[in-house]
Amino acid sequence: MCKTKKATDASEPRPVLSRSQRTRPSHSPGAQSSSLSHSAIPSSSNPASDFYTSSSSYNKATSSGAGTSISSRTSLSSLRESLPENPHIYHISEIRAATNNFLAKRYSSSSSAATAACWRCNLRGRDTVVFQRKFRHKIQTSQLKERLSVICRSHHMSIIKLLGASVSGDHIYLVYEFVEGSNLVDCLRNPRNPSFTVLSNWMSRMQIATDLAHGIDYVHNKTGLNLSIVHNHIKSSSIIVTEPSFNAKICHFGTAQLCGETEEEVAVETDTSKRETEIEEITEEAKATSLRKLKRSDSGDRQFEGVRGYMSPEFRSSGVATQKSDVFSFGVVILELFSGEEALKYRFDKKTGNFVRTSLMDTAEAATAEGSDGLRRWIDGRLNDSFPVDVAQKLIRLALDCVHVDPDKRPDMGRVAGKISKLFLESKKWSDNVNIPTGISVSLAPR
Repeated sequence: MCKTKKATDASEPRPVLSRSQRTRPSHSPGAQSSSLSHSAIPSSSNPASDFYTSSSSYNKATSSGAGTSISSRTSLSSLRESLPENPHIYHISEIRAATNNFLAKRYSSSSSAATAACWRCNLRGRDTVVFQRKFRHKIQTSQLKERLSVICRSHHMSIIKLLGASVSGDHIYLVYEFVEGSNLVDCLRNPRNPSFTVLSNWMSRMQIATDLAHGIDYVHNKTGLNLSIVHNHIKSSSIIVTEPSFNAKICHFGTAQLCGETEEEVAVETDTSKRETEIEEITEEAKATSLRKLKRSDSGDRQFEGVRGYMSPEFRSSGVATQKSDVFSFGVVILELFSGEEALKYRFDKKTGNFVRTSLMDTAEAATAEGSDGLRRWIDGRLNDSFPVDVAQKLIRLALDCVHVDPDKRPDMGRVAGKISKLFLESKKWSDNVNIPTGISVSLAPR
């Protein structure tokens, strides 16, 4: 039974109260729970903290031991660490000091090594990766703070967290949390051992496809922000695969908005059409010079230089990134994930003596046209032909819908994520049925 007030006062010393305090009744939950505790708890000036402190003491009294309260504090601390923080505006001197004035070894095993310089360093006590990018459209510091505060509110398990940024001249330095893992390119194509891959079973690749679909769906539709967010950097080198469950995390979230890659769409389209007209009218003598100038002035538009297989047709013509262009890039990544091949490569034709361009979209379309036999030859052979053929057919057809030439005929990422989740459950059911029972021992010795 609970202690009486007299017994409680005797066992738990309390400060002397005034007459008004002694006569004031206490009906708050904190007061009731504190009378049930077995140890004195120091008072706090904050009523809210009083409530949570006394509530925790009530849990200690009613629980079987201290283990419950310790696990509760651990879960609360882990939850607090997982919540998005306020964005940091780093001074350029901090970035310079952390990267040894940008002379430190660049972090090449991370993503986007071909298009952006990056360094792994320690900033304000956290392990981070800093990406250096050039502004497509310069933005003011006040705008940068506003956009950072909006973007950093977003939080998803499949997206690498943006911590803050710094601006120096025409460059912006984006600071992301460091995630231990390897990018999808290295997981699929190990240059030292092409016949080996860590993604050697169907479920590991389905896990990555599911994480990517839900991550991009969150970026497009579920951030809860009053703006249309475009990723614009979806490719296999921008996807980090973590162990042991082969979860996928997407890099460069918020880069398009902070670098000005999605602004002034009408002006960009008009400038692009003007440049195309000028190119047609220039003389052959000045063609090389004009093309070099165009490449330099247009370098901010062409974020996918060197990985052209991920660019949608409308993005190549206009330079404007949209959510539909993200869907196209996602479809290419899915084809790459399950075939193990590069998105775009060139093959030497001995008959003609020329290089022939080969696209994953073309080979996947031809494989699905041949039926299940063609699809089994097209799927990565390192899976050892162990996968549900019906699920693979649906998945590749969905990826081909994502890379449709007409952007209006591409599905929304919400619909794509729902279909891939369903295919994941079908694959899980197939995997559970084909697994060898572990409780059976087999002996080949003679009786």
